[in-house]
Amino acid sequence: MQFSIILLHLAGAVMLLLWAVRMVRTGVERACGPALRDALRQARGARLRSAGAGTVLAVLLQSSTAVAMLAAGFAASGMISVSGGLAILLGADLGSALVVQVLSFNLSWLVPALILVGGAMFLKFEARGIKQGGRILMGIAFVLLSLHMVSEATAPMRQSALLPLVISYLRADYFTAFVAAALFTWLIHSSVAAILLFVTLAAQDVLPVEVGLFFILGANCGGALIAVWLTRGEAVEARRVPLGNLIFRGTAAFVALFVLQAVVFPAHLFGATEGRQLVNLHLIFNLALVVCCLPFTGLMERLVTSMIADRPEAKAGEGADLMSRRASALDRTVMRTPRLALASATRELLRMGEVVEVMLRPVMDFFDAGTAEQIRQAQKLDEEVNRAHTDIKLYIAEVNRGSMIAAEAQRGIELTDFAINLERAGDIVAKNLLVLTRELRDKGLRFSSDGWSELSGLHNRVMANMQLALNVLVSSDLDSARQLVVEKERMRKLERMSHDRHLKRLQSGMPQSIDTSDIHLEAVRALKEVNSLLASVAYPLLTQSGDLLESRLARGNGVADEMVSAVA
Repeated sequence: MQFSIILLHLAGAVMLLLWAVRMVRTGVERACGPALRDALRQARGARLRSAGAGTVLAVLLQSSTAVAMLAAGFAASGMISVSGGLAILLGADLGSALVVQVLSFNLSWLVPALILVGGAMFLKFEARGIKQGGRILMGIAFVLLSLHMVSEATAPMRQSALLPLVISYLRADYFTAFVAAALFTWLIHSSVAAILLFVTLAAQDVLPVEVGLFFILGANCGGALIAVWLTRGEAVEARRVPLGNLIFRGTAAFVALFVLQAVVFPAHLFGATEGRQLVNLHLIFNLALVVCCLPFTGLMERLVTSMIADRPEAKAGEGADLMSRRASALDRTVMRTPRLALASATRELLRMGEVVEVMLRPVMDFFDAGTAEQIRQAQKLDEEVNRAHTDIKLYIAEVNRGSMIAAEAQRGIELTDFAINLERAGDIVAKNLLVLTRELRDKGLRFSSDGWSELSGLHNRVMANMQLALNVLVSSDLDSARQLVVEKERMRKLERMSHDRHLKRLQSGMPQSIDTSDIHLEAVRALKEVNSLLASVAYPLLTQSGDLLESRLARGNGVADEMVSAVA
């Protein structure tokens, strides 16, 4: 087989592996997002418990990088300390090593069953939990399938005349092998995928174990580098956590690299095959990191704090002004061309929705550990929402004074209506939800675990629906519009269920529920109202397509029919 064909097959297998790992992670995040965040929130303060939480989350997400981003976000909001975040990351790296252990076994016989069951769950059920469970099963099946494809693609390489020369060079130049593996891992943004690839090559006798060890150490270092790169523009607290983890892992990897050059390492003691030896040594390396580095997370926190100094205190209003400095998308030079002017208004409306999203996203973090200044800065963003609302209304009104066809005039009304609804959503966030976060903080109260879980689930659903609403605004996709209205009905049912469960907790005399009762009920009601306002963007599309009923009132009742007729 030609070398170019081998590379093509190998590249396709690696891409499938990357996509499959992402597919599993996305499914777990969508199915268990609030529970994952709650697990990290409850683990703070205890190093061993934090490391355990990081391990479990990395196993579920099949990605230590995803856990690193969660931990960095919590550190930025003040929910966990830098040392707590480091403990979580040490555990997460161990969890990803456990994932590699499981996936390295020959489980190809499971692929047809996983695809069959997972595909049926994803295609035949509407419940979000079941659909995402199907996504997870299919993702695991594709991981196993991709590893089988890697084995088949690399089989001809064993007869290659070039391969012994490359291996001989890397065996002599261990530093190049280490750096190449680190860069490859950073490039594909998945240490799990990189190490599975190296293990598969070793199992096919393409990669000797001594070179594979250099690759494994490089992949561990490159995996830690991914989170440092992804958080480079975040708050200083968020950047300190992955940097500390990189220092831990980089130091350990370099020490191990030079030890391998100084002594003859008995790799044969760690497995019967070269692939199994690499998998086991990868696990031992990460387990040793947890044992050796966990006691020094406090010392590392002081080191990275000195390396990344705190920013100067922000001036009042600086955070809120950040959004307003962005140039408006309302282009006055195209007002005589309604089609272009409405496109311009749509872009500004999208920006307005993004500001509301920035206000709403940290609400649960503020409930947990928000400072008065953070809450105040988020509330000030409502001024930008109000300003955008006014600008959009006046802009569309001025465009309407020109020559417009009926469809353009109707689109202008729809955009104005959604601007009004977004402005109302911003008011609910600023004047209801953020006020409630301040009240909870000032009174020193905390929600019960069940209450927190309910609120987190509702908040995550509203955030997902906000993205869906903004997509509908831009794309006018009918299927997305239908899904948005279905989500509104689900939100109504979830609000009712949360209300009933809360009343049961009050009846049982649970102190935390009693203390936070008013705040809990008002927060649930506010989230439902925001969701309903977002869903309004779907109504014009569904009305035009005939998918939207005029009334939810059941027909067939004489009194009801008379009432409808009277209203008509």
